[in-house]
Amino acid sequence: MSTKPKPRNILFVMADQLRWDYLSCAGHPHLSTPNIDALAARGVRFSRAYVQSPVCGASRMSFYTGRYVHSHGASWNGVPLKVGEMTLGDYTRKLGVDAVLVGKTHMVADTEGMERLGVDPTSIIGVRVSECGFDPYERDDGLHGVGPDGRGYAPPRYNEYLAAKGYGGDNPWHDWANAAQGAGNTLASGWAMRNARLPARVKEEDSETPYMTRRAMQFIDQAGDKPWCLHLSFIKPHWPYIAPAPYNDMYGPEHVIPVVRSEAERVNAHPVYAAFMKHRVSASFARDEVRENVIPVYMGLIKQIDDQLGVLFRFLEERGIAEDTMIVLTSDHGDYLGDHWMGEKDLFHDCSAKIPLIVFDPSREADVARGQVCDDLVESIDLVPTFLDWLGGDVTALSHRLEGRSLLPLLRGAPQEGWRSYVFSEYDYSLSQTARVLGVEPRNARLFMVADKQWKYVHAIGFRPMLFDLLNDPSELVDLGAGPEHEAVRVRMAGVLHEWGLRFSQRTTRSEQQLVNMRGRSQRKGILIGVWDEADIPAELWSGYPGVKQG
Repeated sequence: MSTKPKPRNILFVMADQLRWDYLSCAGHPHLSTPNIDALAARGVRFSRAYVQSPVCGASRMSFYTGRYVHSHGASWNGVPLKVGEMTLGDYTRKLGVDAVLVGKTHMVADTEGMERLGVDPTSIIGVRVSECGFDPYERDDGLHGVGPDGRGYAPPRYNEYLAAKGYGGDNPWHDWANAAQGAGNTLASGWAMRNARLPARVKEEDSETPYMTRRAMQFIDQAGDKPWCLHLSFIKPHWPYIAPAPYNDMYGPEHVIPVVRSEAERVNAHPVYAAFMKHRVSASFARDEVRENVIPVYMGLIKQIDDQLGVLFRFLEERGIAEDTMIVLTSDHGDYLGDHWMGEKDLFHDCSAKIPLIVFDPSREADVARGQVCDDLVESIDLVPTFLDWLGGDVTALSHRLEGRSLLPLLRGAPQEGWRSYVFSEYDYSLSQTARVLGVEPRNARLFMVADKQWKYVHAIGFRPMLFDLLNDPSELVDLGAGPEHEAVRVRMAGVLHEWGLRFSQRTTRSEQQLVNMRGRSQRKGILIGVWDEADIPAELWSGYPGVKQG
């Protein structure tokens, strides 16, 4: 009988633009997500988890590096993650575990840096540097539009799959998976939200979510007995908001939960917030007909993800590897869906910056905490140290780079003295129309959020702050950033943000222990600064200088 220990695997599932409250285990009254709920019952659901930026690219780079946005520098979509940033795959490979990608990362490679350093983009190192440290089993960011300036991304492998299945056209991603049948022979594009309730032309089994799930299972089968860290990154429920039958009409307007907004929010609104409310997507979602058309489909796309996760979880169980696999479900940010007169994400209301986070640790040590809801403040940067801790790595030795904290103690019910009291998030709006309208230079078009369990404070360079009382105003409808009554709170929260901004985040080439070990080492290499008399220091330190009188 073999005594070889079983491999330890990680299944890191991310759904793009999934709100924290659009799960039945999080309290949604109509949306049923039994497979995700079952995962929460076997693991821990974190009810106060926040992203480090409420936009795809910047958020994901924090997930993958374990570092805050202005530490890694990839501050928005299209801003490259610079060469040299350590990522999840760089850490796991040292522990004998490959990090593999199926789906989206929104990573943009630092091609200038790679060229400067002579890194061949087609080499193994070059590919990993270009793909957030992952080995791309299949990379697909799910945004394959074609416009007057051409394509935003190279055609995906998914297009080849659809073509092989008989779906015609130059871009079947759009023409079949993200478009419906219009009148006559026309296409009803998913980009137009009025078409959201129409069924996508693609068969359900050939749509993006089942396809990516099958690709993940194909990888797992091919991996054999070798341990893995698989990032399955679903493209949906991110727009285009369109779903295949039957998910397009599983839900209706009667299942749309009431919008969270008030007319008072638009009166004397913070200038940055007011400008975002004027974006086209916000103006669209401010209309009830848009919400009633789009949100049921958004719910259907989530239901499809839940169904496919059921397929995947059963697959793991049938192969006997579920008991050796840590499973994480999360999102890169939320979706306003009309709340606060907004569409998309971008700002820091909970529907945007707060995320679902469920972690299943199969270890016996985690039995004590199964099914619990943890309300400790958690950040997306906590996942990298959690994974490394689970794999047996020394997270403490990496504290000079990793800015998150391992969740393993919380997963195992251990009391945590000195757990964080605040969470932080950042947003670079320099590419948005808001920066242009307000006349803000790119270097100043930045927002910073700090929150504890009661207060959420937003610093906007060049403008007054925003402040919300999460205890007495959990819907975040009243901005307390201007009145004198809460000046003391604003000063305190600004001080916390200031202290966080002064942290040591760029000394990533020496650990804390290495620095301690280096103290005084120069003397032992003959660098004897400040000596007056040879007898002032131990004779041993003169041993490299023969003939010097020592006392």
